Amino acid sequence: MSLGRAPTHEDLYRSTRELCESRLPERSIFRLLAAKAHELFPDDSFADLYVANGRPSIAPRIVSVVMVLQRYSGMSDREAVDAFAFDARWKYAAGALDFDHPGFVHTVLVEMRERLRRSKRPNRIFETVLDAARGAGLVGRKRVLDSTALYDAVATQDTVTLVRSALVGLLAVASEPLLVEIRRALKRDDDYAKPGKPSCDWEDVKARAALVDTLACDGYGALAVLHERALDERVKQGAELLATVLGQDLEKREDGVFRIARRVAEDRVISTVDPEARHGHKTAARGFDGYKGHVSVDPDSEIIVAT
Repeated sequence: MSLGRAPTHEDLYRSTRELCESRLPERSIFRLLAAKAHELFPDDSFADLYVANGRPSIAPRIVSVVMVLQRYSGMSDREAVDAFAFDARWKYAAGALDFDHPGFVHTVLVEMRERLRRSKRPNRIFETVLDAARGAGLVGRKRVLDSTALYDAVATQDTVTLVRSALVGLLAVASEPLLVEIRRALKRDDDYAKPGKPSCDWEDVKARAALVDTLACDGYGALAVLHERALDERVKQGAELLATVLGQDLEKREDGVFRIARRVAEDRVISTVDPEARHGHKTAARGFDGYKGHVSVDPDSEIIVAT
C-alpha cells in the first residue's frame, strides 16, 4: 500500500469550515486540530510506513486526527470511524474536509497501529501531541506515577502444556531439512502437530512422571540439534522459548529422570501463546495474569507524559 495524501484545497461550498468555525469555541480541540493538523501530522512524516507503489492508503493525517479524537473521547474503533463519517466536527478537525468526504472502515485504525508498532518510531503520534502540550506550557516538571493490572487474554498453561506447546511451535517454524533432523531426535510417540495438553492417565503417578520425563528428553533433544547453529530469527525465538520453559519448570533427579521442579521460577513464562505475560500481584492477596502497566502524569494538566 502506498502513501495516501489528504486534500490540499477546500471546496468553498462543501467544506465543513464555515459551519464549525461559526459554532465551536475558540479553545475547542476541533479548532486546534483543524489549524495545526497539517503541521502536527503531515502525511510525509508517515512515509516510512508505506511502499512506493500500490493502492493509496487513507491519508495518515486524517487517520492520526481520528486516533487523537478517539482517545480524547474514549471511543472504540467502530465508534470513532462512525463519528468521522457523520460528525462534521471530526471532518473539520482533519483539515476542514468536505461534508461528503468518504469515511473508512475501523480496520484502518487497526492497520495503522500495527504499521506504527513495526516501525522505528511507534509512538510518533503520542510524541507529537506531547510536544504540542509542552509548547503550550501545559507540561511542567512535576510527575505523578501509578500502575495498574493489565489482564492477559490467554489461558495460563501448566508445565506439561508449556513444554509440549513450545516444541510444537519450534517444529512449526523449522525449515524442512532442519525439521527432519529435529524429528529424528524426538523419541516420544507424538507428532507434535498441534499445541495442547497430551493424553495421559492423570490419576496414575507413574504415567504422569513418565510423560514429564519423555517430554523433557524430547525438548532437550531438539535443543541439542540446534546447538551452536546459525538459526533464522523465528527458529531462534522458538528455541529460546523452549529452553526457557524447560529450564524454569523442570529439574533432573539424581537418577537422571526429569521431573517438575519443586519451586516457582522467578519471572516465570506462563503461556507460549503470549511469552511476555507473567503472574502479577496488585496486592499481596490479589494476583492476576498478564502485565503491569505504568503511567506518568503531569498532576496540574493531567496530561499523560509516559506509559
